[in-house]
Amino acid sequence: MWKLKIAEGGAWLSSVNNHVGRQHWEFDPDAGTPEERARVEQLRHNFTKNHFQIKQSADLLMRMQLRKENPSGPIPAAVQVKETEDIIEEAVSTTLRRALTFFSSIQAHDGHWPAESAGPLFFLPPLVIALYVIGALNTVLGTQHQMEVIRYIYNHQNEDGGWGLHIEGHSTMFGSVLSYIALRLLGQPFHTTAVAKGRQWILEHGGAVAISSWGKFWLAVLGVYEWDGCNPMPPEFWLLPNIFAIHPGKMLCYCRLVYMPMSYLYGKRFVGSITSLVQSLRQELYTDSYHQINWNKARNTVAKPDLYYPHPLVQDMLWGFLHHLAEPLLKRWPLSLLRNKALRVAMDHVHYEDQASRYLCIGCVEKVLCLIATWVEDPNSEAYKLHLARIPDYFWIAEDGLKFQSFGSQMWDAGFAVQAIISCNLNEEYGHMLQKAHEFIKASQVQEDPNGNFKEMYRHISKGAWTFSIQDHGWQVSDCTAEGLKSTLLFSQMSGDLVGEKMETQRFYDAVNVILSLQSNNGGFPAWEPKRAFRWLEKFNPTEFFEDTLIEREYVECTGSAVQGLALFRKLYPSHRKKEIDAAISRGIHYIQDTQNPDGSWYGCWGICYTYATWFAVEALTACGNNHNNSPSLRKACEFLVSKQLPNGGWGESYLSSQNKVYTNIEGNRANLVQTSWALLSLISAGQAEMDPTPIHRGIRLLINEQMEDGDFPQQEITGVFMRNCTLNYSSYRNIFPIWALGEYRRRSLFA
Repeated sequence: MWKLKIAEGGAWLSSVNNHVGRQHWEFDPDAGTPEERARVEQLRHNFTKNHFQIKQSADLLMRMQLRKENPSGPIPAAVQVKETEDIIEEAVSTTLRRALTFFSSIQAHDGHWPAESAGPLFFLPPLVIALYVIGALNTVLGTQHQMEVIRYIYNHQNEDGGWGLHIEGHSTMFGSVLSYIALRLLGQPFHTTAVAKGRQWILEHGGAVAISSWGKFWLAVLGVYEWDGCNPMPPEFWLLPNIFAIHPGKMLCYCRLVYMPMSYLYGKRFVGSITSLVQSLRQELYTDSYHQINWNKARNTVAKPDLYYPHPLVQDMLWGFLHHLAEPLLKRWPLSLLRNKALRVAMDHVHYEDQASRYLCIGCVEKVLCLIATWVEDPNSEAYKLHLARIPDYFWIAEDGLKFQSFGSQMWDAGFAVQAIISCNLNEEYGHMLQKAHEFIKASQVQEDPNGNFKEMYRHISKGAWTFSIQDHGWQVSDCTAEGLKSTLLFSQMSGDLVGEKMETQRFYDAVNVILSLQSNNGGFPAWEPKRAFRWLEKFNPTEFFEDTLIEREYVECTGSAVQGLALFRKLYPSHRKKEIDAAISRGIHYIQDTQNPDGSWYGCWGICYTYATWFAVEALTACGNNHNNSPSLRKACEFLVSKQLPNGGWGESYLSSQNKVYTNIEGNRANLVQTSWALLSLISAGQAEMDPTPIHRGIRLLINEQMEDGDFPQQEITGVFMRNCTLNYSSYRNIFPIWALGEYRRRSLFA
């Protein structure tokens, strides 16, 4: 059986906090009773049987293990509230105690709540390709790993034979070709029914020449596509002076760190060994003979299902110039000397980022790219070995198979979980949960800025920040820092006997310093780094399946978190940097008000979608003294949310809202309990109860009635999103937000 390991190190791993928050899976052939093994197989069978109807796994293997390790004893019977009945305090309190008891049983011993953070289908296949190319496929992925990877890919094949960009999405060439190749590299014959069906979808939609740019890159590395069919990614980009408007240091960090190793591999024109399997794939993936393909035409050929952000003409003109004129010159002496220098500089940046993140890298896409880049530079290097050791940090095992995570959401989830638990006002009963979470959050704060002359490497300060995942990751995030600040400030007001020693005052100051340093001139807050570039640079976004990927920009969610964190800090430390904090809060509020849509909503970039962002905006406004009576923005927000409530009392917003930028209900007008909770939190905070409490009562009734027998809440559709067009599952949300909504209802409505 697979076993989840928490806060454990290993060979070639380093840590600044003894691996607190680290989570990885290992296969133990001797683990589990016969009954437990049979149970796991039944869970797998059930998922596969229903995988066309239910796309998202329920994280049942993790729940099964942790609940065995953390037995919670009996819980009260589930409560049901009829439509004709009033909601009484006993029903809410019973539901909360059941939910909190269950939630305590899946808390890890280091204080965080392990959970899946996955959903995109383009995360895993590049790892398989990279390991195949470097000859480490069977070393890194044992037999059981490979079985689970294959299971996962088959489980998320669409009925039409293709694979999507993410598990809930329509089939795309990018998802289909990469998934097909991964299956073939893992030994699946091309004539088996599912594989053959995948190949049929690919050929019917134009073949692999129509894969998007990231797919073209990986196919070129594998040797089933030619570099001449890729738009240029010149490493000379890293030699540009800082004064240039188009400069890597001014790019969104994710974009910068993706194209950094890509440019190295492109500049080297690296191609793996042309094995017999690679030769076969050249025949399987195209409608024309491989050697007759017009690679120049293929550069800008992208299948319609993949084309979310078509290249503007000016971008295609730039690629054409670089491809036809610049690249031929850079391959020849003396300009080839410049190419060699650029390759060295690109790898210097790769090594810096690897070391700064202890070889975790900023995310899974970059992780695999940096892994293969270090191997290409020197297959015997220490850097390559350190990379291999960190690969398990990205694996997640569930009943649908092995998936490759974005990078983990340990800190993000814990920050929300703490606030949800505290809102219930049952702290004496669940102080053990809070104390463990408090220690985890304190241990997860970043204690130092990036090493060396970090500004030369285009990095920002990080001392005092919290990351999305663990301290070893090292990357500051504005909203994660704000949620960490809020949580630790709340703990500082509670009994040390209950929740442990409060964090040192200077560490609060350090967190505030990071938050203030990130605010833009318009009052909004970006995610990772200060905004450094002009908006028009997005015209050169080369990633056809994402939007807004090239430069850092402001987000309502980040701004909402930052304003809330600063407002709570100001209340508790009113004399510290008072003028700066007052100004930052005021500007943040103006940004939130200015970005409200005419219908009263806000567009969300990190969750789905209008429901999610509206919650952050409402909480920020109310944290600064706004209420239903004095704020037109809050009244409009309430009107918007009430207008979207479903007949069953819930809310359910499809990922298509993010993609199409129009509020869209989930198919069949189904309610989603996480989104229902976001809407309820907004309405409760904004003062909807003073006008008409009925929408709130109806939503709470749904949460109570949908709770499961064991105190858990059901896994439903994915509620996370990024780059407008791809979903990301946060499996802890299904526990955190119903608890939070019920807790706020109990505290502010029933006991008001």
